[in-house]
Amino acid sequence: MPNACDLKRGGVVDIKGAPHLVRQVEAKSPSSRGASTLYKVRFTNLQTGQKLDESFKGDDFLKDIDCLRTEVQYSYLDGDLYTFMDLEDYSQYSLNSADIAEQVPYLTEGLEGISALLVDGVILGIELPQSVVLTVTDTSPAIKGASATGRTKTAMLSTGLEIQVPEYLSNEEQVKVNTTTGKFISRA
Repeated sequence: MPNACDLKRGGVVDIKGAPHLVRQVEAKSPSSRGASTLYKVRFTNLQTGQKLDESFKGDDFLKDIDCLRTEVQYSYLDGDLYTFMDLEDYSQYSLNSADIAEQVPYLTEGLEGISALLVDGVILGIELPQSVVLTVTDTSPAIKGASATGRTKTAMLSTGLEIQVPEYLSNEEQVKVNTTTGKFISRA
């Protein structure tokens, strides 16, 4: 059983009988003497996908869940089921598009580096790699000499994701996108 002060991003704990993934941990030190540090934690319910914000004292106990993480590769979309293949034993896991709606714009066929969260052999969710490479499919024409300025323009990527990119980029270029923030990182 981990204490609240031991929580790390990506951990899975049991809250009211449901598995919750730790998305963000923020420590707040109160100004009065003798007060304990508070930990503000953002969770995502792995069964419903709902976000939950909770505050804990550093010595509060949380129930740990025995969760297996395995490397998978995105294989294909069948109707509204996204299928992932385990890279070790080639078994396949499927998730409904509603369960991973926020992550769908970053999925491309054959994408590796994805971690599947399994409890008793059942997939509860996935964790994407920190960044993915996508192709710019539609953006306004590149402006020569625009690299000196920090101005951006809207670009549509191959998965339908719309982001802001520097003005010097043009169609068919590969870009690296942060999967946490959804922002442009660099050319690929």
